[in-house]
Amino acid sequence: MEVLQKQDNEIFDAISGEVRRQTETLELIASENFASRAVMEACGSVMTNKYAEGYPGKRYYGGCEYVDVAENLARERAKKLFGCEYVNVQPHSGSSANMGVLFAVLKPGDKIMGLDLSHGGHLTHGSKVNFSGQFFEAHTYGVDRATGCIDMNKIEEMALQVRPKLIICGASAYSQGFDFKAFRSVADKVGAFLMADIAHPAGLIASGLLNDPIPHCHFVTTTTHKTLRGPRGGMIMMGQDFENPLGITVKTKSGVRTKMMSEVIDAEIMPGIQGGPLMHIIAAKGVAFGEALRPEFHDYAVQVRKNAAVMADKFIGLDYHIVSGGTKNHLMLIDLRNKDVTGKVAENLLHKAGITVNKNMVPFDDKSPFVTSGIRIGTPAMTTRGMNESHAETIVGLIDRVISAANSDRAEKVCVQVREDVKAMCGALPLNDFGPTP
Repeated sequence: MEVLQKQDNEIFDAISGEVRRQTETLELIASENFASRAVMEACGSVMTNKYAEGYPGKRYYGGCEYVDVAENLARERAKKLFGCEYVNVQPHSGSSANMGVLFAVLKPGDKIMGLDLSHGGHLTHGSKVNFSGQFFEAHTYGVDRATGCIDMNKIEEMALQVRPKLIICGASAYSQGFDFKAFRSVADKVGAFLMADIAHPAGLIASGLLNDPIPHCHFVTTTTHKTLRGPRGGMIMMGQDFENPLGITVKTKSGVRTKMMSEVIDAEIMPGIQGGPLMHIIAAKGVAFGEALRPEFHDYAVQVRKNAAVMADKFIGLDYHIVSGGTKNHLMLIDLRNKDVTGKVAENLLHKAGITVNKNMVPFDDKSPFVTSGIRIGTPAMTTRGMNESHAETIVGLIDRVISAANSDRAEKVCVQVREDVKAMCGALPLNDFGPTP
């Protein structure tokens, strides 16, 4: 980055600091990962200079022949990766993807059902502070108090009472899988669309390690980073295209026909909620999907799950409460109330110790979202670094040392000691083809 350093030393210094942070500390935020050098090169490519409103072959700008190639590659690779007929790779984020689907099939005031934010859901699943809870009448379901798991009988009971037009199954802090077939059965009983938000487990689903939503859900949305290990962005998929049941038509030379659902969604993304797509990011998505189609990505995804399972078991052995009793995916949500430590305190102390996690609400939390009673931990980034089950056990021990000392006068000293251990562990496992160059 010699040019950047010469032209804007302040931004260069900020980026250099982030390089050191990623290189020397342990990343355990479940939604973060290290993209490959190839992905990052595509992100920083000349395609950032090109406007390309519209879709391949149907752009509103000239000079799009090469960005068309990149977008078509991204779409075809995504179709092959997930086994779907339709994909839109233009959403700027997972939230944009969700907005695109909701706006395509709903009218303001329509009823939706999604997992409650404090029970592991996402803002875009009906939170009152988000467009999903402001434009639509949102009803949220939760996990069972005793098991910490979703109860499909209660989902059906709520759906029959609410009669939503759209049901969302997906989460940002739920460590179990989703029974998409059972959700579809419920959706069909009430005449609702079903949308799966697989932003978190997408890489595991693509690798065949978790239930596949494509055969059962009308729409599937995802981010392209997290367990997919691509650039930050979003995507919408459908297993099969179908005539939209909303009565939306289009005039043709031969008359009027009903639009396919793919056409409705494409139009909702652009010009509905977005303008020019980020062609450098779409190119990087294509690179990431190509990487995910390789056998070694499956091996990576298997290790992500192994590391998470080992960490959860180790935490449970140290008397930590894992919500839902364990994990089947890449993350775990830890309720720290029995440790008399808030999520905010744990996050801050672990940060000082070189371990990055995020505070998180837990089901039936009695603390505010700015304090919380829990922390969320994920294994995608540490696994990209090359860490295995042995490292996972060691990391749990380091975290326990910090949290156990949280209410003592030893806290600061323990954080300093653990930070040195973390730095040594990370130094022994450089990122190589992934992440920043130290």
